[in-house]
Amino acid sequence: MDIKILVAAHKKYWMPKDSVYLPIQVGAALHPALGYVLDNTGDNISAKNPNYCELTALYWAWKNLDCEYIGLCHYRRYFGHTVHSKDVEKKKSAIFTKVDYENLLKKYDVILPKKRNYYIETVRSQYEHAHFKKDLDETEKIIAEKYPGYSDAFNKVMNQRKLHILNMFVMKKSLFDEYCAWLFDILFELEKRTDMTSYDTYEARLFGFISERLFNVWLQRQNLKKCEVPVVFLENIDWPKKIANFLKRKITGKR
Repeated sequence: MDIKILVAAHKKYWMPKDSVYLPIQVGAALHPALGYVLDNTGDNISAKNPNYCELTALYWAWKNLDCEYIGLCHYRRYFGHTVHSKDVEKKKSAIFTKVDYENLLKKYDVILPKKRNYYIETVRSQYEHAHFKKDLDETEKIIAEKYPGYSDAFNKVMNQRKLHILNMFVMKKSLFDEYCAWLFDILFELEKRTDMTSYDTYEARLFGFISERLFNVWLQRQNLKKCEVPVVFLENIDWPKKIANFLKRKITGKR
C-alpha cells in the first residue's frame, strides 16, 4: 500500500524512522525551514497557519501530494498500541508502523483516534464554554446554506458528548480529497464572515478548532467502516490542570 502519514510539526523534534511517516513543517511561510517537507510549496495556505493550525498541512497534501492512502498525526501524538508507561522510549516503540496501518486498512475505511468524552457537556456546550459561541453559530448557518444535507448531522454531533479530536485520521486519498473540498469550502466562507481583530493567539486558531467538530459532522454522513485506536502522546499530560481548567470554564464561563 502507498501510505503517507503526515506528521505536522512547527519545531525540530524526534520523528519515527518508518518510511510511512512524512514530517511536514506547518506555517513554513512564516518561519525558517526545519529540514522537513514544507507546507508553503505549490498550491498552499501556509501563511494562514496561525488561524488554520495543522490544516495548512492538510491543504498542502490535498493539492500537492499523490498517494493511495493518507493520514495525519502530530509531532507529539501518533496512532499506536496501548502503552501504560511514562517512559518515552516505550511510547515510541508503541507507535504504529506501516504494517500496522496496512493490516487495519485491509479491514476498515478510516482509522480514527478514540473519542474524547466530555461527560458533563455536549459537544456544543463544550465549544461555547471554551471558545466563541458566535463562530459555531455562523458555521451552522453556512452548512445550512451550502450543504443543507449535513444540517441533521451537525445537530446530532453537537448534541453528543463524545468527539474525535486532534484532526487525526488515515483514509484513502480519494476520500480525503472529497472531505477537503467540503471542509475548506465551509472554512473559507467562515473566514470571510469572521472579524478576528480582537482574538488572542489562542482564539485566533479558530479554524483548527472548528475543523475538529466539522470532521465529526462529515463522518456522521459517511457510510464508512471506522476503526478507533489509541493515541500515543510522547509528552506527559497534566490531567489535573486540564480538568481544573475545564471545570473553571464550565462554572465561571471564563476561558
